[in-house]
Amino acid sequence: MYRNILILCMTLALVVPASQAKKEPKDLAPVLLTPQQQRLVQQAIAREKVIVRQIQKSTPVVQSYIQDVRPDAKLYQVPVSDQYMIGRVDFGKAFTADEYAQASRSQPKHGWFAGSFGFMSELTKAFHLENSPSGFMAMMFIDPTGFDQQHYEFGFVRREFLGTVRTWVFDVRPKEKGAGRFFGRIWIEDQDGNVVRFNGTYIGNANDEATHYFHFDSWRMNVQPGVWAPAAVYIEDTLRDPVAHAQSFKGQTTYWGYSLKLPTRESDAESMEIENAQDQSDNSTDVSPLQAEREWISQAEQNVLDRLTQAGLVAPPSDFDKNLEQVTTNIIIGSNLQLPSDIHCRVILTTPLESLAIGNTILLSKGLVDTLPDENALAAVIAFQLAHIVTGHHIDTRYAFNDRLLFPDTATFRRITMNHSTSDNEEAAKKAVDLFNHSIYHDKAGSVGLFFQQLEAREKALPALFVPRLGDSLLRADGQPWLAGLTQGAPKLDMDNLTQIAALPLNSRLKIDPWDDKVFTLNVKPAPLLNARDKMPLELTPVFYRLQRYQEGTPAGAPPANAAPASSAPAPPSADAGGQQPAANAQAQPQAPQ
Repeated sequence: MYRNILILCMTLALVVPASQAKKEPKDLAPVLLTPQQQRLVQQAIAREKVIVRQIQKSTPVVQSYIQDVRPDAKLYQVPVSDQYMIGRVDFGKAFTADEYAQASRSQPKHGWFAGSFGFMSELTKAFHLENSPSGFMAMMFIDPTGFDQQHYEFGFVRREFLGTVRTWVFDVRPKEKGAGRFFGRIWIEDQDGNVVRFNGTYIGNANDEATHYFHFDSWRMNVQPGVWAPAAVYIEDTLRDPVAHAQSFKGQTTYWGYSLKLPTRESDAESMEIENAQDQSDNSTDVSPLQAEREWISQAEQNVLDRLTQAGLVAPPSDFDKNLEQVTTNIIIGSNLQLPSDIHCRVILTTPLESLAIGNTILLSKGLVDTLPDENALAAVIAFQLAHIVTGHHIDTRYAFNDRLLFPDTATFRRITMNHSTSDNEEAAKKAVDLFNHSIYHDKAGSVGLFFQQLEAREKALPALFVPRLGDSLLRADGQPWLAGLTQGAPKLDMDNLTQIAALPLNSRLKIDPWDDKVFTLNVKPAPLLNARDKMPLELTPVFYRLQRYQEGTPAGAPPANAAPASSAPAPPSADAGGQQPAANAQAQPQAPQ
């Protein structure tokens, strides 16, 4: 009897009226936080307000690069268009910014700003955040005005290490729906309660038929004691227009130069002392007219390098420069060049692929260094700028007058033009082929040819990536490489050949310290390739940092000691003359010269 009654009660409990079922909440009630978890959340809310005030004192560089992608049967997805923006931001002025003005020389306007809108407004539009109360700032801060327990519910998920930093992971959702409220997950470090990572999206207005927000993953670095500053944001989502056409895109925003000062007037842009700057003067004897000319050029060189470093566009001297200079020395020795002074190398911090020579200093962009498949291709692009130096295509000596460099940082691209003329590039290209063929790399031109084939294959889809902002493009106006003389005999580009690495994804090699702009080499392990999709040449990939706490003398974000790196960047096998890699199917990384 009791058994029959129990069965009847269970049956009645399962039969719920439809009207009552509709009233049940869709989401389960959040589990109450323990006192320890509650204290950590309250600490994170307080620290977030402090970080906002600290960032308002900074004037970092903000760089954004976006690639629109479409499905591909073989490669899963391929980039079909791109957009690039870079600006110096003064967060002390109500989070507004001024764009870096476009250089006056002929360049396509794709990816540059037009009209009278400010840089932050353009970024807000580019990332489809017009309906967000905080616009582009949403990617830097969870909710600049309403991140608290009055507006959000927090649910504990787990503990997790990000590098050497132990974090507590919480799911976050708004208590009441309202446009621009964050919905996602946050990682709180357990020492001071700083939010070090957050990913998710923002909810839209309940009256909107379609969402206006994308999904993003935002990372911070411990750049100074107690300061976790925004370092990078990765965006990946699909947008749909009213006729139901889908468009997928990937984007990455990076921040650096938090210690930079922002000249707002021309008189503020005074010369700065660059750490480890090379003193190339010789005061022991008098100088001849030729030596005086070279000293004048050297003075212009140092003025420009100092100004570009001050503007946050060129990295200060670093250990990685020595790797580039060793490759340069290998080329110089091969041709027995007798140069009046040493050749130095530096890194431009920007993504577009470009190189330039300023006096006796060769500069390569971070984007270019990141994507080069091996040391042979690196030698080729260095040879191009070394050829400019050897053939006498020196810097404009008007920059020897430092007052010509007293201008706001945002005018840098317009006021400093380092690109060479077509005729100069033609002459340098011929000389570069000769220099390369007389170097230790002369029988390794196969990978060089593959690299330039890959550039040609994606130049039309990624025009913003190939437009130089300061120096020379790797390609002619018609899309052909300047160093076409090194492509003869190279194997045909074959995406299905897993031993053939033509170009690496972006961010495969270098990392920037967000505080002082120094670059250092990523410490990565080999990443075996399983199929053609794993190659991703010249493409954006997700951000994943191995975080560590700030230590005096250690670059922010440098690989922690004894920590396994989390990058898809590959190991450094060397390529043979045909551009083929060793049997292990790992992407190529240029071997650092010893």
